[in-house]
Amino acid sequence: MKKMTVGILLAGMLVLLAACGSSETGGSGDKIKVGVANEEPYGYIDLATDNVTGANAEIARAVFQSMGYEDVEGEITDWNSLLPGLNAGNYDVVTAGMDIRPERCEQAEFANVELVYGEGMAVAAGNPHNLHSYEDLAAAEDLTVSIMAAANQIEMLKQLGMDESRIITADSIADNIAALESGDVDATVMTEATLTAALESANLDAIERAEPFTQPVIDGEPAVAYGAAVFADTDEGRELRDEYNEHLQQLIDSGELLEIISEFGFGEENVPTGDVTTDDRCNA
Repeated sequence: MKKMTVGILLAGMLVLLAACGSSETGGSGDKIKVGVANEEPYGYIDLATDNVTGANAEIARAVFQSMGYEDVEGEITDWNSLLPGLNAGNYDVVTAGMDIRPERCEQAEFANVELVYGEGMAVAAGNPHNLHSYEDLAAAEDLTVSIMAAANQIEMLKQLGMDESRIITADSIADNIAALESGDVDATVMTEATLTAALESANLDAIERAEPFTQPVIDGEPAVAYGAAVFADTDEGRELRDEYNEHLQQLIDSGELLEIISEFGFGEENVPTGDVTTDDRCNA
């Protein structure tokens, strides 16, 4: 299946955005400014077109276009710059399949769940340490792991008993993969979909996916992530979020959301069912 036509444009490799506040909800012809993490398949630059694309970038494009916005402008940024950039007024919304977590809910306004996903792990070729879960990794006291800065997996492993001194952080998925390929760490962890995309360009003579892999259990519950777009904690941000939620639900109900995410390796199991809500996650 061919990739869909990308609707979020990037002017060069970076878009210099003015302060937020020029957009008007639902106004035909208005511009929406979207901050997108550089993490395939959630958001990234299509090198063939220099356009911003990815599952969550395309969900945002579809929702905002259905709201009447003709100009949806994307900027790629580091994961740990998303919320600071949003709160600084650089974007109207940020999106990266960001898991809804209580500490993040204190910083911004999450929209409704738009993507559900699990975890994955890569190890040295041959899996010399016999790692098949985050629990295995945490229990191996002499092993180290590379994780993207500010990602969920840091807290997961700490909750499983891993000492923070064994956790190495990097600003990109490529850097985490490179750390494992070079032998600087013993494993790298990320979401399952991110790992699948990363392994497509990795040195598979040096590393491999940890298989079989058991999803982590944190506080007695499987560590499933519930991703959503994020808006500023302002009256304008909440108004935009509420309208976004209405149009997002239309995409889910019509089946269009599944069509969008299937272009990036996701399936029906990744579509939210409504059993877990943003309020549930923020108040967990």
